Amino acid sequence: MQDLATKFANLTIQSDFIFKKVMSRKRICKHLLEELLQIEIADINYLEAEKTLEPEYTSRGIRLDIIVADDKNTHYNLEMQVKNNKNSETDTYVLPKRSRYYQALLDIDLLQKGQPYDLLPPTFIIFICVFDFFEKGNYVYTFKKRCLENLELELPDEATTMLLNTKGTHGDISKDIKSFYDYVNNHIVTTDFTKQIDDEISYLKLDTKVRREFMLMEARLLDERREGEAVGIAKGKEIGLVEGEAIGLAKEKLATAKRLFSMGLSVQDIAKATSLPIEQVEALQAEQSCR
Repeated sequence: MQDLATKFANLTIQSDFIFKKVMSRKRICKHLLEELLQIEIADINYLEAEKTLEPEYTSRGIRLDIIVADDKNTHYNLEMQVKNNKNSETDTYVLPKRSRYYQALLDIDLLQKGQPYDLLPPTFIIFICVFDFFEKGNYVYTFKKRCLENLELELPDEATTMLLNTKGTHGDISKDIKSFYDYVNNHIVTTDFTKQIDDEISYLKLDTKVRREFMLMEARLLDERREGEAVGIAKGKEIGLVEGEAIGLAKEKLATAKRLFSMGLSVQDIAKATSLPIEQVEALQAEQSCR
């Protein structure tokens, strides 16, 4: 419990838990969107913080950090990304296709059964990355669908994906967005906007209910990890037993084949009797002949 209390006291805006809490404050989230997109927003409504989308029981569900809609029915999904994760099996970074999957499931959730496609609202999937995914130094990477044969043609599906690079060095961003980047990176307060964020985090850390919520969440995650490790160990033992039985059976078949060789049986007959491949029986015969 003491370790969890220390962990809670050291949380920053990079923490998913704190990021969700801070962005749940309307004035902060609204101002961030206005400064980022250089638009005016009359109001925003929270659809659900940390919403889980699971369209089918066989599909992979996703847990979204913050989803809001503005007064023009544009929907925004804000996500904090601290690690540039890579799939060890394919050696590919997961962020691009993760953004694609987020967009797909968000669209499914926004369109009810039987509704026409043109009712899909404009959407922004926004990843706040504490790394430069493309290593080009841009403050922001904005993606829309364009025609390869004519790059001036844009597919008007009103779906936008933005990768914010807090480590960026060039591009056109507002003073408050730059100060937000500095705050995310180094906890530096340089504007009134980042002071609001810093004050909010200070208030959150003084709130015993918030601290209790964090500790319960961490305890649940720890239980899930332990349960997963226990299942993995049990599965490993099960696999080990099966493999051990298989090895034992293979040794027994080889011993039987050797005895049959001493009795003068042919390779074909031994292979049939032991269910060993003919090639393996022939190799065993050659081995026996050399002795």
